[in-house]
Amino acid sequence: MQSCDVSVIVGVDAELVSSVGDVEDRIVSESRAFLPADVKEQLQDTVNEIVRPFGLETRLVLLERVNSIALMFLCMTLSAVMSLRDQWRTGQLSVIVEKLFTFLAGTTRRVFVKRLTWPVTDYERCCAFFNSLQGKQMI
Repeated sequence: MQSCDVSVIVGVDAELVSSVGDVEDRIVSESRAFLPADVKEQLQDTVNEIVRPFGLETRLVLLERVNSIALMFLCMTLSAVMSLRDQWRTGQLSVIVEKLFTFLAGTTRRVFVKRLTWPVTDYERCCAFFNSLQGKQMI
């Protein structure tokens, strides 16, 4: 019998207060930039410091621009999903995302998030996935 890791992807949409120039495009492109190893390491260290409040079981894995900026978080446990939801509910997630976006935008002016959208149905689906696995052996 083997053990396997399971996780869920949590999608949150960030709508900025105002889009000065190409701020949203810069944020997304910087999150994916191919940088020299030493610069990339410094960038990753700063990003890790900003997202540290998510805990060890949650990772920001993708930023994508559609009508807003979509953030994709990889949550490896039910408690990670619940903690992220608690940060979303209390507004702490917005504060963290604003710091991250300001850093990635490369601006001295703070990037304000108008709204972070995370539908309750998506949250419940993530919780249901982990709850369905409780007590089951994974092969």
